[in-house]
Amino acid sequence: MAAKDPLFRELKIGSRKAVNRIALNAMECNDGDKNGNPSDLTYKRYRKAFQGNAGVIFMEAISVIEESRGRLNQLIGMPSNQPHLKRFIREMKSINPKPILLIQLTHSGELSDPEFSRRVCVKPLPGFGGDLLSEDEVDDIINKFVLAAKVAHDSGADGIDFKLCHGYLGSQFLRPFNDRKWRYGGSWQNRARFAYETYERMNKEINDPDFIVGSKISFWEGFPGGFGTAGPDTPVLDLTEPLELAKGLEERGARYILQSAGSPSITLALTQPDRNIPDYAYLHMTFQKAIKGVVKPETVVIGSAYSVFRNGRNKFLAVKKDEKSLLYWGNKNIADGVCDMIAIGRQSLADSLLPKKLEEDKPDEVDWCTACDNCVEFLIRQQPVGCATYDKEYALALKEIRKEMGKLTEKHT
Repeated sequence: MAAKDPLFRELKIGSRKAVNRIALNAMECNDGDKNGNPSDLTYKRYRKAFQGNAGVIFMEAISVIEESRGRLNQLIGMPSNQPHLKRFIREMKSINPKPILLIQLTHSGELSDPEFSRRVCVKPLPGFGGDLLSEDEVDDIINKFVLAAKVAHDSGADGIDFKLCHGYLGSQFLRPFNDRKWRYGGSWQNRARFAYETYERMNKEINDPDFIVGSKISFWEGFPGGFGTAGPDTPVLDLTEPLELAKGLEERGARYILQSAGSPSITLALTQPDRNIPDYAYLHMTFQKAIKGVVKPETVVIGSAYSVFRNGRNKFLAVKKDEKSLLYWGNKNIADGVCDMIAIGRQSLADSLLPKKLEEDKPDEVDWCTACDNCVEFLIRQQPVGCATYDKEYALALKEIRKEMGKLTEKHT
């Protein structure tokens, strides 16, 4: 990989500088300890990630609240977790101080698991639902996001990713489906209020121009009434509000927009394109280009859905063999102004050393993600997540999980 290639040019994000244009996406791995602190498994994963020399590392979704969580062993960002988080970040920065570390902050909302936490919602979505949030409860949740951002800042993180994607609480407010008559629903102004007020409060509380704030956004959720649709009862794609959101966040201090799509609990293949029908990856590029068209040049647009391109061994049709890889599309899209940086999710689980290997011109040494999505199965089963294709420890764990599931199936038939 030649140093002059777009993927390996430096990039300014806020006042900080990324050494290259590859980001490791926030991947929930459900391996925190019982108090929501990084465990030995968490340390092991991130040590390797920092050795990989990515320009940006998004630390997985940390819950701002213990009461409503989607993962049994999810990391938590409350004040009691700060000493552990500070110790964790200090070690990672000692391994490699170059990557920009951004911590993703989330609240699971209607995706909270009622087996061990409280499921809440802004308006009951068929198949999900939960306790209907009051305006006072929302105000308290905003306070918790602000507090968690302060915890991230004081722990040594370079910034945060305020999660507005993938069906979690932040995206639930934004949907046209949220036509409930309350302060946070109905009109676009009301539905955007949660995001905008949280940004304004975070910036006021932290007051550090070097601290980076941005958001990962699902620009089209792909189901009736989802974000990016033309109304509360239609799946028809309409980017008017998503692009308005990108501009509104930029006006309130966002230094980057991390593009995504879909809601994995509903439209998984839209979020992470299926290896057998990978064409949704092209749609992600369309969203990236649309964002670039409305934000300022200094606002960094980070694109998703690149893992499925792999090393060109994929099922994309009507394209030349040497023009269907992650490297090809990453370099081309940056050069063409489609995006400024690419983020890898599943690929980062398969091989988080990818940036370093490519920089050293060793693409044949990369463990390319096969898009088997076994990592998703770990998450569904509330187990620690890793790559069962390349890591023997997780391969054995997956085998045991399936053996136990087989026993349960036999028992109930």
